[in-house]
Amino acid sequence: MTGRLTYSQAFAEGVSEEMRRDPAIIVLGTDMRVRGGHWSQMTGIGQEFGPTRVFDTPISEAAMVAAGVGAAVTGLRPIVDLNFVDFAFGAMDEIINQAAKLRYMIGADVPVVVRATAGIAGGAEQHNNSLDMWFAQTPGLLVAVPAFPDDNKALIKTALRGQDPVVFLMHKKLTGFRGPVGGENDLLEFGRAIVRRPGNTLTVVAYGHMVHVALKAAETLAADGIDAEVIDLRTIMPLDLATVETSVRRTGRAMVVTDAPVFGSIASEVAAEIQEFTFSWLDAPVLRVGAPHRPVAHSQPLLDTIAPDEARVVEAARRLAGWSI
Repeated sequence: MTGRLTYSQAFAEGVSEEMRRDPAIIVLGTDMRVRGGHWSQMTGIGQEFGPTRVFDTPISEAAMVAAGVGAAVTGLRPIVDLNFVDFAFGAMDEIINQAAKLRYMIGADVPVVVRATAGIAGGAEQHNNSLDMWFAQTPGLLVAVPAFPDDNKALIKTALRGQDPVVFLMHKKLTGFRGPVGGENDLLEFGRAIVRRPGNTLTVVAYGHMVHVALKAAETLAADGIDAEVIDLRTIMPLDLATVETSVRRTGRAMVVTDAPVFGSIASEVAAEIQEFTFSWLDAPVLRVGAPHRPVAHSQPLLDTIAPDEARVVEAARRLAGWSI
């Protein structure tokens, strides 16, 4: 199928290739074997690999993650699919106290991937959140936040060949986004950000769906003579600060975009790192653009005020470009 695939198809292709390569990889989750997941992220995998490797579990996130962690420490490589990241709250002990810490407690590798769909798109307060920082703050976990189909495929393949527990977050709004993908041997190292759009006026750092918002904003800004460089983090643990700092030292201005609440977010962490390590190069304060500190609404007019859109990024960038110290 390799070629131009949707974001979800790219993930499914990466998983299928790795399952053919490694018989230790199994899948656990709800609606996996026939439906292929709520987001088509496992389409065809149940039919190809059958009930001995793809397991439809009860609707208990604690049970499915616990089973995945147990399987991982005894030699398998499970993918536990939670469908919505919001459901991870039902399995936080298993993710945070078990998967992330067992290596430090008993010396066992825990090569489990916990996949979930995240981000603000619709679904009201309990199915519509960006919880990436909850996992990135936990020592022992890796966290992937791919923005494009090729990275989605390459990062899941890398995750399934590693020895670390990985939280793999796929944004709802990217489910049907199409793009080219690599082949069976194209992997992507965690902790490698990429410059998606070069520029000289200011640096915009983003991840997941916010990369696409930032790229659209950059095109609008270009008409005003503001040349924005856009960096896609791709993973937030580990975090590639070297790429960010190199850019900021050249542009002298930086902003970080997230669809999570700004308080205590990845945007806040990256902004603090920029301020700490590139202070002498800055010509303006580092800006953060994100969601307000309130539950995500179901009402569309209210929902439109929460996740940053192109207009909000453009407004912040214009303010940043005109700032003088």
